Amino acid sequence: MAEVLMKAGSFVAVIIMGNLLRRAGFFKEEDFYVLSKIVLRITLPAAIISNFSGIDLKPSMLVMTLLGFGGGILYISMAFIMSIGKKREEWAFNTMNLPGYNIGNFTMPFAQGFLGPMGVVATSLFDTGNAFICLGGSYSAAVMIKEKNTRFSILPVMKTLLKSVPFDAYLLMTVLSLLHVALPAPITTFTGVIGNANAFMAMLMIGVGFKLNGDSSQLGKIVKILAARYSAAIALALIFYFLLPFSMEYRQALTILALSPMSSAAPAFTGNLNSDVGLASAANSISVVISTVLITGTLMMIL
Repeated sequence: MAEVLMKAGSFVAVIIMGNLLRRAGFFKEEDFYVLSKIVLRITLPAAIISNFSGIDLKPSMLVMTLLGFGGGILYISMAFIMSIGKKREEWAFNTMNLPGYNIGNFTMPFAQGFLGPMGVVATSLFDTGNAFICLGGSYSAAVMIKEKNTRFSILPVMKTLLKSVPFDAYLLMTVLSLLHVALPAPITTFTGVIGNANAFMAMLMIGVGFKLNGDSSQLGKIVKILAARYSAAIALALIFYFLLPFSMEYRQALTILALSPMSSAAPAFTGNLNSDVGLASAANSISVVISTVLITGTLMMIL
């Protein structure tokens, strides 16, 4: 338990360090986007490749991808229920911000640090399904809700997904693992060195980007969204850990995945909707704090 707490504390310390360095002027606000590109295009894909290497993936484990997708559908359904009797703008906002998990930037480092290669593989499979929701699926649904005559199109979603380097890495390594094709040792060694930096870079990026922009008068809306989100998240975590017939490594991964914060892409997509970006950003930032506490506490209990 002490080891888990110290390692989780180190993650939190890096987040705090990143935030303090930005406030001190060492990082500028625009540096967040530079760090984000490094994580999403270099260190995270490298971590995925290195952790998948040597893993004997069974086709039955692709159900993890369905669980990632299913979690998003659950939250979209919850957004509909929460918005009954409300304006279409609020329904669209809830549909955009309630679904989706911030896994690559947040939960993946926890999987790397605490659960090992099998945990990373489980996390990658889950995030493949999650990507369909947070990289276009929920946005397309929100546009349909806000603009009545708009039809859902899978093509923009697929284009966005294929432009995502982590998604491409998930897809490539899943196919290679299912075909039992191993990458050459020099490649996995190289990606292993880069992938080891992912946890630090991701947490530093979160710290640099962390800020609260919401209007204090909107506190009630933030509490409502986060209460709905984490009530369902805790219920899913309990179901994943106690009821699913998977190995312990996969159940541990699913448990912390269920407690992941809101999708980091949600505020940007909210801006594309001409909706309340400040509210979306505030809820998103607070969800990082809540998930840090919940995942750390959960790891102390299940490891």
